[in-house]
Amino acid sequence: MTSPAPHTATLRHAATPALPDGIATPAFILDVAALKRNLATAARIKAETGVKILLATKAWAMPAAFPLMRDTLDGTTASGLYEARLGREEFGKEVHVYAPAYTQEEVSALTKVADHIYFNTPSQIARFLPSVYAAGKKAGIRVNPGFSMATLGGDLYNPCAPGSRFGTPADQLDAVPWDNIHTFHTHALCEATDQGSVGLIEHVGKKFAHYLKRVSAVNFGGGHFVNKPGYDVGRLIAALKTFRAEFPNLEVVLEPGAGLVVDTGYLAARVLDIMHNGPDQIAILDTSASTHMPDVLEVPYRPEIIGAGEAGEKEHTYILGGKTCMTGDVIGTYSFDSPLQHGTRLIFTDMMQYSFVKTTTFNGTPLPDLAILDEDGGFRVIKRFGYETFRDRLG
Repeated sequence: MTSPAPHTATLRHAATPALPDGIATPAFILDVAALKRNLATAARIKAETGVKILLATKAWAMPAAFPLMRDTLDGTTASGLYEARLGREEFGKEVHVYAPAYTQEEVSALTKVADHIYFNTPSQIARFLPSVYAAGKKAGIRVNPGFSMATLGGDLYNPCAPGSRFGTPADQLDAVPWDNIHTFHTHALCEATDQGSVGLIEHVGKKFAHYLKRVSAVNFGGGHFVNKPGYDVGRLIAALKTFRAEFPNLEVVLEPGAGLVVDTGYLAARVLDIMHNGPDQIAILDTSASTHMPDVLEVPYRPEIIGAGEAGEKEHTYILGGKTCMTGDVIGTYSFDSPLQHGTRLIFTDMMQYSFVKTTTFNGTPLPDLAILDEDGGFRVIKRFGYETFRDRLG
């Protein structure tokens, strides 16, 4: 529940989605058919292993689409009070929550909406365990397992990097009141292949067996990129079966976020202007890296555009810039078969994971519409943002 996923999946559906010509841009668009395809993977894992799978709402949360997910998933996992409340009120199944630290006010509120509350340290457990048990909720401890196979970003996205603030290190676990702990929780992955998922499961089973025998559940966290092309779901299933055979009394939980929504949607944008600076052609879009795709700058990464190539690969090359006044608001350099012009529509892919949940209104930039592309080709805008969204957050 901690590290953002930086969109490195290989595009599986390169065809331009069947979007109406006149849709307003920019717009984030969920592809229902693609989401159902990904949910089928989760359903297979559950059916063959008996584990629970939760949606990590830090990576993606669209309440209008929650009805599509409820029959497959067991609930949601949150990184704070507001996400936990969203899971309770909008998803309506189990709610798990973890944060590096809580205030007393947060814990009091969480006991009203969350079923499982995971703590980061023995000191937080000592402070808040009485409140959790008085409310009839289950407590967990996040453990730093000293193992990670985050696939990118170096230590920036490694929850087990030296000096990490996430989870109690192994040499401090004897301070945990294990008789009062329901769940052993560990999150050590980021966009992990099956090698990372299987490695974590095997590592936890070998290194922490003594503690696992004292709890009722183990949560292997997120970062399992189960719908990434090349991920061997069968290897994950085999590892989960082996673990459950060794620890038959443990409930097992996975909480992917990006792994459930990778390649399930788009950001549609349009060219507003073309300018030249020396040898460079620059296209200014009605979208923005800094406000609409912040991971482009934070990770950083280069998003895919349907029909576009690397710089120089196709005949016409452009630097794509956002519409804010931040100098670094540059999406990347792309090439196209035909010249771009005012009104040209561009479709960015893999835009459900982390993109719209991290948007901002910097510079007063309007937020993109939120829309859904149904399986029958129907297109509907479910949310449109106006000036009030910008004004109200400024006080």
